[in-house]
Amino acid sequence: MKKLLMLMACLSMVNGAFAWGQKGHDVTAYIAECHLTKKAADKVTEVLEGHSPVYYANWMDSASHTPEFAYTKTWHYFNIDEGFTYENMERNPKGDVVKAVKELYANLKSGKLSKEEENIQLKFLIHLVGDMHCPMHAGRKSDRGGNMRPVKMFSKNTNLHSVWDTDLPESVHKWSYTEWQQQIDRASKSEEKAIVAGTPDDWMQETHAVCEEIYGFSPEGKRISYDYLDKYRPVVEKQFLRAGLRLAKLLNDIYN
Repeated sequence: MKKLLMLMACLSMVNGAFAWGQKGHDVTAYIAECHLTKKAADKVTEVLEGHSPVYYANWMDSASHTPEFAYTKTWHYFNIDEGFTYENMERNPKGDVVKAVKELYANLKSGKLSKEEENIQLKFLIHLVGDMHCPMHAGRKSDRGGNMRPVKMFSKNTNLHSVWDTDLPESVHKWSYTEWQQQIDRASKSEEKAIVAGTPDDWMQETHAVCEEIYGFSPEGKRISYDYLDKYRPVVEKQFLRAGLRLAKLLNDIYN
């Protein structure tokens, strides 16, 4: 067990900043892209130098591990330990996903950024709205957002964070990101309005509630099998949709 925990610690240093894996971020960005007004879509394409939000959906995961953008490593999550709430959990002095999303939104909306700054901050925002809807990115500081909680995914030894980043989304549906959008992006106008209501603080508290339920159903050593996939398939779908629609709302607010 000691060797396993040491391995998990090493993995957390490498993977701790990642959420949803590539597919999840692509899905979020594509749903958002499908809900942009024409004016916002044209401006986003201009700022991203001809590219779509999907093109840069995963860019920040690599960027955060470069010297230039190492200061953003803590921006990908908001840890809340057991027994604490979003309101009373001590904030990370280096920043967190909620603070980053709110500041990026304000900066982009101000219209005062240089062309280069706007490009970078828009790429950050596209990624981080996805991150704040990945349940384990509201996980506990004590176990590095589930990185230190060993579980078994069928026959593979892994950890709870990795399960929710990549293994689970890739297992519940073998879809491309466009197929994901086609299948889950079916909310009515009234449902969409309810989903995008609130603030990033509200959205993070919502993600934390999802995370706490997952912890309760995923004790250390849990063997994740088909019953787990069946239970959490709707949760993955809901979090992807929430992230995509909310990202679209923020971008439409910024660029309309």
